[in-house]
Amino acid sequence: MKKLRSSLPIITVLVIVLALFTGCTQTKSTGGKTDFPTKQLTLVVPYSPGGASDTVARIFAQELEKSLGKPVIVTNKTGASGAVGLEFVKNSTADGYTIAYMPVESTMISALGLTDLTSNDFAFFARAMTIPASVTVRKDAKWNTLEEFLTDAKANPGKILVGNSGTGSIWHISAALLEQANDSKFTHVPFEGGAPAVAALMGGNIDAVTVSPSEVKAGVDGGEFKVLAVLGEERSSIIPDVHTAKEQGIDVVAQAWGSFAVPKDTPEEVVEILEEAAKTAINSDAVKKLLAERGFEFAYLPGAEMDAIAKKQLEMYAELIPKLGIAQKK
Repeated sequence: MKKLRSSLPIITVLVIVLALFTGCTQTKSTGGKTDFPTKQLTLVVPYSPGGASDTVARIFAQELEKSLGKPVIVTNKTGASGAVGLEFVKNSTADGYTIAYMPVESTMISALGLTDLTSNDFAFFARAMTIPASVTVRKDAKWNTLEEFLTDAKANPGKILVGNSGTGSIWHISAALLEQANDSKFTHVPFEGGAPAVAALMGGNIDAVTVSPSEVKAGVDGGEFKVLAVLGEERSSIIPDVHTAKEQGIDVVAQAWGSFAVPKDTPEEVVEILEEAAKTAINSDAVKKLLAERGFEFAYLPGAEMDAIAKKQLEMYAELIPKLGIAQKK
């Protein structure tokens, strides 16, 4: 009995040491840099297969897989302008294994009344690309500059018909941002996508479109269209001679973008690993080649910078969209 009592402190110490060792091992295996990832990752695209978002996400997934050394599977979860897929990721375990393709619409869908989810529910770890809006008119139109176009719109409220790819789309919002810039007023004409809007412009049924440069390039090359401005951070690589709105003294940036994020409570060290791997993937020749072929702008940004942009745009759209009267009632 005496021997047993004397050995109890030693046993107690051993138990404590073992517990501490086990705790450290568990912490390392669940969040340590040396272990993540240990299994397959899923990249959720909130749109249908075959579109711009899906195409970019799939080539990114292939390159991310090389960087991380684990499979990255792309799955499409569609509905409610992207809200269904983003809700799925938001509600998934915040461990880095479920990633969202984050479009610019992630900063708009709450203001549109489609969901309570916002981009603030996620931790961004990279941006891959942007697609600027282009303000395009027919070649024989009387406007030759963006300033002339906006001055006319202000002097004649509602007279200029501007086509877009659908109510609440980024191209619709792009035109609305131009209105806001100088208190002008267009009549917005929504279509089921950018191509029908461009066809309507070609046919003389509307006066202008705000869509992507790639959607109007054929008309520009064929002499039917002229682009008054692109609304990107930089000039478009496929119509490089066209000045941005900012270069013309009009402080408007309106563009689609494609980014990647995980649920906001994902451990910081996991986000850092994803960010480093994404930087390598996005800067790969394969991703850059695809973006160039599709007329998208290579626009890599790390997580913190993308997060700041998303927060700013979330506030901007929360203010703008209700004024347009296009939000769905919840």
